[in-house]
Amino acid sequence: MDSQVLVALGLSMLGGLSTSLGALFVIINQTPNLKMLGLLQGFAAGLMLSISFLDLAHNALNSIGFLRGNLWFFAGVIFFALVSSFIPEPTLSPTPNLQNKKKGEDDGGKDIMKKHRRQVFYSGIVTAIGISLHNFPEGMAVFLGSIKGLRVGINLALAISLHNIPEGVAVALPVYFATQSKWQAFKIATLSGLAEPLGVIIVAYLFPSSLSPEVLEGLLGSVGGVMAFLTLHEMLPLAFDYAGQKNAVKAVFLGMAFMSASLYFLQTSLPEDMSL
Repeated sequence: MDSQVLVALGLSMLGGLSTSLGALFVIINQTPNLKMLGLLQGFAAGLMLSISFLDLAHNALNSIGFLRGNLWFFAGVIFFALVSSFIPEPTLSPTPNLQNKKKGEDDGGKDIMKKHRRQVFYSGIVTAIGISLHNFPEGMAVFLGSIKGLRVGINLALAISLHNIPEGVAVALPVYFATQSKWQAFKIATLSGLAEPLGVIIVAYLFPSSLSPEVLEGLLGSVGGVMAFLTLHEMLPLAFDYAGQKNAVKAVFLGMAFMSASLYFLQTSLPEDMSL
């Protein structure tokens, strides 16, 4: 069990620290290309949908039956819908200056940001809190996936890592422009991602060392419901806003194809004792 916790902790650290990559993107490119961020968000949405429906929910339906599999899946949907109603929704552009930047009006955008530094900084902190609360169950998902098998854990970590890069941008962008401090932007974005390995540590002590296969499949089905809701409720709207609907949909299907290919290659390349 200790080795499973260490593997899950390592995978969740990979996902959590991906927020730092998003922060670096903001720091290096002071005027980020929001269309590219939208495409990245759409690609990550495709990864999440693929692993939710074609892997986690699919396995739950086959393992514990259609009715119970659906009950577990929609229990995850309802659970995260309730959670999301109590926490702030992360956004990539909490203030109007980003729209000005999108139009190339850099100076005007900076002036607006300077006039509203306190509000902008607050929005960045609120976003960081919201993303931390989102990342916590993602760490739990990686842990449960790692119990089921290394393939599931790796695929969850990959999808979550790409998903967390735009989240790092969401935190770092307002903090950087509000404080003019690259270190503050990087630090706050990184801390928001560390909620993910924290989720692994906590859930490792909450769950028994050996779960029954039926309960484990049901929990993973619920994780699929959580990720499906997160994708459709949070990620796709942002992708549509910044990349346009047609481009975002193309990015979604590209992400689904990428994840389907990774599912296949990981299944065929991992050693037999590490596969499902």
